[in-house]
Amino acid sequence: MDEGAERGTTERVLTLLGLLQQRQVWTGPELAERLDVTPRTVRRDVERLRALGYPVHASQGVGGGYRLGPGQELPPLLLDDEEAIATAVSLLAGAGGAVARAGDAALRALTKLDQVLPIRLRHEMRALAGSVESFSGGRTLVDPEVLMTLARACRDEVETGFDYPSGSEVRRRRVEPYRLIASDRRWYLLAYDLDRDDWRSFRVDRMTEVCSRTWHFRPRTAPDAAPYVQEGVASRVYPKQARFLVYAPNDIVREQIPASAAFVRPHGAEHCEVLSGAENLDFVLMHMAALGHDFEVLDPPELRSRCRALAERLLSAATTPDVS
Repeated sequence: MDEGAERGTTERVLTLLGLLQQRQVWTGPELAERLDVTPRTVRRDVERLRALGYPVHASQGVGGGYRLGPGQELPPLLLDDEEAIATAVSLLAGAGGAVARAGDAALRALTKLDQVLPIRLRHEMRALAGSVESFSGGRTLVDPEVLMTLARACRDEVETGFDYPSGSEVRRRRVEPYRLIASDRRWYLLAYDLDRDDWRSFRVDRMTEVCSRTWHFRPRTAPDAAPYVQEGVASRVYPKQARFLVYAPNDIVREQIPASAAFVRPHGAEHCEVLSGAENLDFVLMHMAALGHDFEVLDPPELRSRCRALAERLLSAATTPDVS
């Protein structure tokens, strides 16, 4: 085999390993299609992974296929037991920490490690993780086990159930989990709600009795996860919503507004739209004015009269004579 062909084979085998880490079970034809090779080549590449120490299991029949399972030893990640436990606990801390955009990456890495972590080490990892605490930086802490259960369910595409508050009641929800989203303060699950026949986002810290089933589902066409959840958190959950056109670039305004307070999206190169919600839209107007940019109200139209009323009140305050 020449050097170029060998490099191509190595890259393909690494790609195969990445696919096996993404999902619980792949059929041979699915892998062949993803890798653009024949099923026979897939079988050869699986044997190459096994020769390297990766425990790739194969099963026949309905629901069968290739899966990457835990082995008697860690595969060639070249980590000993202590290093593997330390890595997993560090990832758990990162998943629950307050570092911007680090939580979701840590959770993705943790699910990959969990896929191949020997069972004897999982108990030690959980025991050690339970004794580790960190400053949350304002983030609502969630149970790492719940995060892992939901992350596995998203990865394996299996139905999940949990109890969730709805008004004054707590109801059982059945969902097809899609993505876990880390905001600046909380974790959310984007999932298809089977009882309501629509997409919903759920706060993970409000879930109880979380469990996943073995029933696999076919993924649906999903909304863009992070923007969908952010728009819901900042706008749809409130009884009143407003939309503004701001005369400033998207990147500048996005830095000024917390992700949980409003949803910002581009509107050309020099403008952006801001969507926000509140119990009283006067508060939203005041926050918009405090940004320091010119803006106009797009929705609802009646909010424009409130702008005029607030402007007159502020002008009156500025022109009131000094009575001291």
